[in-house]
Amino acid sequence: MKNILLIATGGTIASRPTQSGLAPQLCAQDILDCVPALASLCRIDALQLLNIDSTNMTPEHWLRIAACVKAHYFRYDGFVITHGTDTMAYTASALSYLIQRSAKPIVLTGSQKSIYDQDTDARRNLFDACLAAQDDALFGVMLVFDGRVICGTRARKTHTKSMNAFSSIDYPDLALLRDGRILHYIRSERPAGLPAFYDRLNPRVFVLRLIPGMHPGVLQLLLPRYDALVIESFGMGGLPCYEQKDFLAAVNAWSAAGKPIVITTQVPHEGSDISVYQVGARAANLPGVLQAHTMTVESVVTKLMWILPQTDSLARIEQLFYAPVAHDLLRFEQSYSLDE
Repeated sequence: MKNILLIATGGTIASRPTQSGLAPQLCAQDILDCVPALASLCRIDALQLLNIDSTNMTPEHWLRIAACVKAHYFRYDGFVITHGTDTMAYTASALSYLIQRSAKPIVLTGSQKSIYDQDTDARRNLFDACLAAQDDALFGVMLVFDGRVICGTRARKTHTKSMNAFSSIDYPDLALLRDGRILHYIRSERPAGLPAFYDRLNPRVFVLRLIPGMHPGVLQLLLPRYDALVIESFGMGGLPCYEQKDFLAAVNAWSAAGKPIVITTQVPHEGSDISVYQVGARAANLPGVLQAHTMTVESVVTKLMWILPQTDSLARIEQLFYAPVAHDLLRFEQSYSLDE
């Protein structure tokens, strides 16, 4: 039997009703006790690292989770992290950058209803997560939910109430889980050597969602407070140019300050391509302006947080941003290397 470490962080799966609504109150062992079938699957130790609503999750918490995995990495065959659903996709992306080339499974899961509810999805999700964590063909950071195994950098919460809360954006599911069995869709070569753990993030990244008629002066207001900006643009991506109001000048101010801007799209699928239309092509050649292509916003944000502590060079930031990590940037998988 494999040895698995359950790291509990709170969320709906650990919640009980209170006078002001659901709040995380169950400990890691309480959660395990609700799924006695796990005893026949693997040996599990439980560790209570946090007990928070995932709305309160921060980059500091991501660093604590990564450090916990690092501290126990050689004692266990796999890891299951129970987590609230609201920010689980951000945490999955962040851990994909903080823990790279892991040959062991690091599985995030949670539920839409508390594990104490009669009709909860929590017990199945937890069992499936442990099943994935002891599987010899799976490795790296992934999210398991409603019978699906999703790559950590491709996950997004797409339903607020339904049990199938998460989708894999523009990338196939890694596997499906049915009746205690794993059906693998994608088999990749397991990383050789030791994993790379990182222990720094810069949280000064802002996401700005464009709306028609937005004044570019907002970029100037954000400049002193943030070190990188992600612009959720329209369609394939671009920057508007209104009479007497030019976004390009505002973007140039960020470039002059040595701070990158990433242009992505508000459209859920198929990514950005700012070279297609004039409103995008005008911005494409500005220094420090990058584009997300098929990356999720969650991955763009957390990747920038991981990159910024490593360098203040716009050229190096671009190099690191376009170097694929854990299938986050499919278009460039053969083009860039982290070591260049």
